[in-house]
Amino acid sequence: MTGAGPSPTHHAQPGAAHHAPVPVLTVAGVTLALGERTILRDANFAVNQGEFIGVLGPNGAGKTTLMRAILGLVPAARGAIRVLGEPVARGNAKIGYMPQTRTALASRRVRGRDFVAMAADGHRWGLPRADAATRADVARVLDLVGASALADRPLSELSGGERQRLLLAQCLLGDPKLLLLDEPLISLDPNHQRGVVELVRRVQRELGIAVLFSAHELNPLLNALDRVLYLGNGVAALGSVDEVITAPMLSRLYGSPIEVMRMKGRIFVMSGDVEVEKHDHEHEHDHGGHGHGHDHGHGHDHGNNDNAHGHTHDA
Repeated sequence: MTGAGPSPTHHAQPGAAHHAPVPVLTVAGVTLALGERTILRDANFAVNQGEFIGVLGPNGAGKTTLMRAILGLVPAARGAIRVLGEPVARGNAKIGYMPQTRTALASRRVRGRDFVAMAADGHRWGLPRADAATRADVARVLDLVGASALADRPLSELSGGERQRLLLAQCLLGDPKLLLLDEPLISLDPNHQRGVVELVRRVQRELGIAVLFSAHELNPLLNALDRVLYLGNGVAALGSVDEVITAPMLSRLYGSPIEVMRMKGRIFVMSGDVEVEKHDHEHEHDHGGHGHGHDHGHGHDHGNNDNAHGHTHDA
């Protein structure tokens, strides 16, 4: 397990050799801050090609801030973040990004095909000017996510799960090697949550790419995860579920006593008699009305208001 703090521990990945491939993502001695608040402190970890990483942690732990730092939108106060060995930079076509879903999508009349194509040329609201190569790539990613039948349907007629397929298709335009999916399960019922996780896992395995998938709770991801990255109290811990999801580790990350209960194939993170993952987010809700400006070819950049309406949201 790798972690952050005074004495991070590193273990070689299985099969590592002298000529091991460059990790898709390397975070080395990274500190992230928003204003006077330190979000992440001296984080050290690496994500390898073909890994599905669940990103979890208490509200405000920095899941979104970390993703924005990987995109080059939030500068590191210290340390270095590299993607395929290169320093982070805005507009990196090797990264696909799905922001937290916004309810504004539900009212849009744009067709599925045109919505996906918007990510190819950075359009905000107008219809994209798609050339033949872009049209072919749009058709390819729609087929990849099983959404070809949605190509001519307007977003306003689609379910939340169907819109998530189109958002994932946007992320896959071009040839990204790393997908950053920020809370894609928000507002979906358990059945659609399961469908989205299975879809992402299938696509990820088919393409052999790495995925960072942030979520409110662990259980929807359990059958898909290779490793889990848990953030909390300024610390990052990356390892297997059995390494990270333990009472001592989570007590350290939450800064208070935590119990971990396993029951019928599910894991519950408890503080006293409260399931903290669900309790921690019970006041969160989707913010509509955020623009869909593109900082790179595969996703949206939303300005997140971390303290809107008096509630604390994931930083």
